[in-house]
Formats: sequence, C-alpha cells, structure tokens
Amino acid sequence: MAETYPVLQEAEPFYFEGNDIGILVIHGFTGSTQSMRDLGEAYAKEGYTVCGPRLKGHGTHYYEMEQTTYADWIASVEEGYQWLKERCQTIFVTGLSMGGTLTLYMAENHPDIQAIIPINAAIDIPDMAALQNERETRFLDAIGSDIKKPYVRELAYDKTPVKSVKEIVMLMEKVRNGLHKIQCPALIFVSTEDHVVPPGNSQMIFDNISSRQKRLVQLDNSYHVATLDNDKELIIEETLRFIKRS
Repeated sequence: MAETYPVLQEAEPFYFEGNDIGILVIHGFTGSTQSMRDLGEAYAKEGYTVCGPRLKGHGTHYYEMEQTTYADWIASVEEGYQWLKERCQTIFVTGLSMGGTLTLYMAENHPDIQAIIPINAAIDIPDMAALQNERETRFLDAIGSDIKKPYVRELAYDKTPVKSVKEIVMLMEKVRNGLHKIQCPALIFVSTEDHVVPPGNSQMIFDNISSRQKRLVQLDNSYHVATLDNDKELIIEETLRFIKRS
C-alpha cells in the first residue's frame, strides 16, 4: 500500500457554486491549486460556478506524486468536470502549464465544452522528452515558482520525480497528436519569457487546433506561473471578456 501524505495548506481543491455557467480551473505539474485560486475566486465573484480540482499526487509530497500516472491526473480533472456538469449548462476550461495540457485533452474528448483558455500550456518540452530513457536518477530539482514578480512563491514540490516527467511526456504526446480535434473557441495565453515551457508551445497549439475562433495573447511581464505573476489581472479581465462573448 503506497504511503499517503496530508494535503498541504492552500493545496486543497476549491468549489464555488454560482450560476449555470461553470469554469473548470486546472493547476500545473508538481504545483497545486494555490496557483489557480486567485483566478477561481475572481470568476466566482462574477457569479460563475467554479471547480479547481487537486490533481492526484499533487499538493502533498513528491513521493506520492511519483506513484501516480497521467491517467490519474486526467481522472482528477474528469471528476471536476462531472461536478460542474451536474450543476451547469455551459462549461469553460482553463489551466496553467500541464493544467493547460489537460485543458486541451478535455476539449479533444468533450466536444460539448464551450471554450478553452490554456495558459502557458505544455505540449512539447525537449528537456523532459530527453529523460525518457533515464534510469539512474530518481528526482530532479524543482521546476516550480518561475515567477517574475518579487516575493511571490508558488506552492510546488521542491523535487520532481523522473517517473512523473515520463508520464507528462506521454500526456503531451497524446494531446499534441489530437490537437486537430479541437473546434471550440480558444483564448491562448503565452508568456514571452518562460523558463519551464518553451513559448513556441502556444504558437504550435494555435496553429494546430481546428477552432475558427482563436486568439493568442502575449504576457510580456510574467514568467511561467503567470497566474501568480504581474499579468494575473490581465488574464482575469481577458478571460471574463472572452467568456461573456463565447
């Protein structure tokens, strides 16, 4: 039986019941719901129903993350989606980093999703792909807290399990191969300087999805964790405008 760890403070899933428009808000790889909570609260304040699931193995300890697969992370998101489906007529999905990858996955597999808002979404990270055959190393240094704004920290693991890196590489490949299936409107945010996900990922997403209505918005004052960075308010404002129009 795998050892379990308590959920860290601020890493708990969040749920806000509101109107019949739902927003699924997905955090990133090795991170936690803390990175998405400000967005979730801002959307709830506008009256929307919001769900921020905690991805399995996240927000506890990296030993626990090491035991999970990308199928577990998908299952966590599907659970949040079902929670919204029971309450809402219309569902939007947004996510940061691997949360953006999972946002794309949901759009590929649930054509009824109204629209998506990926933020620095990951579909191709060569440095991670290069670790596919790594056998010697168990943990790598942390990838969290790539934030330009001083004194702001992301609640993320201080080690990254190599086994988990291999899982996200498989997830990215799966999602990359299915991008053409996406037809819903898409608002894609990309930080011009990102030390985790190459910014070209967002252009690749923009170019390969089949959506007629799609827009790429550059974030010039944030690094990877843009949802906690200088452009956070811009993301919130643009997203709310996009939701009202879609």
